Amino acid sequence: MRNRLQDFMYGRYGNDQLNQFLSLVALVLIIINLFVKNQILWIVALIFLVLTYFRMLSRNTGKRSAENDRFLDITSRFRRGGGYGGRSQQRSYRRPTAEERRREREQRKYYRFFYCPHCSQKVRVPKGKGRIEITCPKCRTTFVKKS
Repeated sequence: MRNRLQDFMYGRYGNDQLNQFLSLVALVLIIINLFVKNQILWIVALIFLVLTYFRMLSRNTGKRSAENDRFLDITSRFRRGGGYGGRSQQRSYRRPTAEERRREREQRKYYRFFYCPHCSQKVRVPKGKGRIEITCPKCRTTFVKKS
């Protein structure tokens, strides 16, 4: 069963931050509709759910990625502040290209990747060196990690 699902999803866009937001909005509208009993809220929630599944099952990954990037740009000022997003939202988000992802996957055999706690620069260090002190090449901040 799992292989069939993987085969079906191969080449499709999948889930991203915009889909998670649309699903959350649909869920909130459905919960509100339980108390208010408004037909329009139900239709709007259904539209959000259909849009979420359309984006998730789409094969036009470039367009879906551009939509997600626009969403992240629009919501960036809200995500920077308070507790939303945590550590991963501290660094500026740029979706890596397919070539960059492939290259990093190949390098993971020999290297570990860390993010500088000060400037969020990605730093590559060799694996198997134990506990090492890493100096960020961008801001010269040092931090200790286990490779």
